[in-house]
Amino acid sequence: MDREVTNDPSDEVEVIEGPARGDAPELAVDPSAGDGHGCHAGADAMEAAARAAGQSELLDGYAADYPQGPHDKPQSMCPAFGSLRVGLRMRRVGTILSGSACCVYGLTFVSHFYGARRSVGYVPFNSESLVTGKLFEDIRESVHDMADPDRYDAIVVTNLCVPTASGVPLRLLPKEINGVRIIGIDVPGFGIPTHAEAKDVLAGAMLNYARAEVAAGPVPAPATGRDDRPTVSLLGEMFPADPMMIGAMLAPMGLAAGPVVPCREWRELYAALDCGAVAAIHPFYTAAMREFTAAGRPIVGSAPVGHDGTAAWLAGIGDAFGLAADKVAAAQNAFLPAIKAALQGSRIDGTITLSGYEGSELLVARLLIESGARVPYVGTACPKTLQSSADREWLEAHGAKVKFRASLEDDLAAMEAVKPDLAIGTTPVVQKGKELGIPSLYFTNLISARPLMGPAGAGSLQQVVNAAMGNRDRMSKMKAFFEGVGGGDTAGVWEGKPNIREDFRAQNLKKLEKQARAKKAQEMI
Repeated sequence: MDREVTNDPSDEVEVIEGPARGDAPELAVDPSAGDGHGCHAGADAMEAAARAAGQSELLDGYAADYPQGPHDKPQSMCPAFGSLRVGLRMRRVGTILSGSACCVYGLTFVSHFYGARRSVGYVPFNSESLVTGKLFEDIRESVHDMADPDRYDAIVVTNLCVPTASGVPLRLLPKEINGVRIIGIDVPGFGIPTHAEAKDVLAGAMLNYARAEVAAGPVPAPATGRDDRPTVSLLGEMFPADPMMIGAMLAPMGLAAGPVVPCREWRELYAALDCGAVAAIHPFYTAAMREFTAAGRPIVGSAPVGHDGTAAWLAGIGDAFGLAADKVAAAQNAFLPAIKAALQGSRIDGTITLSGYEGSELLVARLLIESGARVPYVGTACPKTLQSSADREWLEAHGAKVKFRASLEDDLAAMEAVKPDLAIGTTPVVQKGKELGIPSLYFTNLISARPLMGPAGAGSLQQVVNAAMGNRDRMSKMKAFFEGVGGGDTAGVWEGKPNIREDFRAQNLKKLEKQARAKKAQEMI
């Protein structure tokens, strides 16, 4: 099969089919949930179908790893986007998706929009192939066809909502074919709350596989070689300059920065496991941390962000390695003065509300407060964990309310109540902020795409934040100019004045009230 990447969008998703191989496993599934429209049944119906299909252990595990909050569905994007991105960023790793065609189209579109430059395999299905187990056989055939050791170290097969709800058993796939590792994961929207945590699903599965390989015998060293110094593996995706800055801060203690997990190639997983400690920069990688703990590696929370954060983090790393106090002090003295100077270089004078779903929201809030900002509210779609406790305690001590598993409604309510000088958040938060005339910045593209660690991070946010807050007068003028346009009765395109019929509205309101009374009466029977 030709899998060369082209510039033709039609070639971005490869449709992979194959004849059945062996006996198909029977799936306990409601046929009505087995077509391309099954994913529209709702989270509760999908979860019930998944449990009926024997997926209770999987879902219970996800519920323990990724406890949900007040909202029972992802409010960022399809969670599978996170695991898909992790696989697409790894060298010599192939990807196959199993799910409804509309979901696969959306996921591949977004992935390529964000810079993925390789094909994504897709195994199509219909009600019959799903219910009879033929889909599993097609997936297995596709994996056998794709497993070329000259091209791949591993192939990741991902079940989306409908195959997961139908019990398609990826666990029955071979663990290895022709020397190519086969990783099967389920990433349903009704089981994984955010796409950030879906990254952990795949990272944890890969670490688990790599840990078993290490236990079985010698494994290849990373292509970049091994450092003679003890290393600190870094958990969580971050700005490319941050690992280098962390490495510089570790050097005075005789330590080095290890690989960043999720990794960029398979052999980095071995090096990540071969560390002295793990830095949970993003503290919600529960599955990955479980693998590191099983390997006997201590985990240090928070990150070297700002003056206080850097001092505490370096001390925590020193404790994890049992280093002498003078070595820790040497690292602190080498960087804390520069961080303090950077924080004082261009102060932020204003009130900011901050929210997002990347997992670094608490770190950014700490940096903003040390830069002079007042941050009364910090919302994150990620869950509260032991590794985030230090950041939460520091923020609360500095007047911030921290909301884990924050919903969009929580973020909007905080912004509307505080009326900040600047709102940092997700796309809908920024949209609402601009409608209210509040300067707003999109967290993912404008905040998390900047260094946060060490002296470089200390001064990275001040310029963009101050520039945005300086736009309040312009925002007020724009709000006044466009007041009433594009909303309510003026929504859409009009050649003349909208024809508003209050009599129709009154008649429709009476109809709705009558339906509500009838529904209430029915419930009382």
